[in-house]
Amino acid sequence: MRVIRFLENSLPVLAAVTEEDSVYPLPFAGFLELVNQAEAKQTTPLRLILNSIEKAAPLPRDLESLQLITPLDAPEVWAAGVTYERSKEARNYEATGGKMDQTTFYDKVYDAVRPEIFFKSTARRTVGPNQPVYLRGDSNWQIPEPELGLVLNHKGEILGYTIGNDMSCRDIEGENPLYLPQAKIWRHSCSLGPAVLLAEAVEDPYRMEITCRIYRNGQKVVEGSANTSQLKRKFAELVDYLKRDNEIFDGTVLLTGTSIVPPDDFTLADGDRIEIEISGIGVLSNPVKRSAG
Repeated sequence: MRVIRFLENSLPVLAAVTEEDSVYPLPFAGFLELVNQAEAKQTTPLRLILNSIEKAAPLPRDLESLQLITPLDAPEVWAAGVTYERSKEARNYEATGGKMDQTTFYDKVYDAVRPEIFFKSTARRTVGPNQPVYLRGDSNWQIPEPELGLVLNHKGEILGYTIGNDMSCRDIEGENPLYLPQAKIWRHSCSLGPAVLLAEAVEDPYRMEITCRIYRNGQKVVEGSANTSQLKRKFAELVDYLKRDNEIFDGTVLLTGTSIVPPDDFTLADGDRIEIEISGIGVLSNPVKRSAG
């Protein structure tokens, strides 16, 4: 069962999406109210949804016709880095100028006990499906980073899974690792959606297929796939380090890293379109625009 939000008369509506893509509006103000009411009634979000839609009729519109927004307003978005071997290789390429025979701090991070976790975005910096992600004006080498996102409560419990686009400036990060916040955080540098797949509806989150496609002038110019089975670190490990001496807010999203990196000679351009698909969740699509500054 997936949970989405869409705009109806400029107001957000929470809805459930079945495996058959039928859409049922829900009587909750948002995803977190759904979770809180389920807890208060000593049930689960899935069971509460099933009870809510048992005698309801689905919308007479299909999912593609809805104006989707982020499935929740994540107060904070964090991200884990170098959690896949492919990510380590890409970071080494940036840091060494292509001299792959050199060992860097990214090799150390990949093998270290402590994972790399960094702050990525806030609700106001995050966009939803079909909203533009922006290019940073002082970077010449920018890519999307397609990632599975963990939706957490204040205890660090995984409520569900969503898709995240962790936009990244490879040239800024490669110049100096201390520039990481500037390589990762700017206006519209993160997108989330199109849905939250409830954790209780997932048998094995380490078998999710992730695909990224980039289109330019209507033509597909980049495509890559990965699987969460390739993750070096487990979700519980990443969440544990995020929680250490840190306050986690309900609805926080933790992006778990990427294993899909476009060719080293590729950079995003104004007018491109990014599609990120994760099995069971859907497709997160965003146009690319140059920031107005």
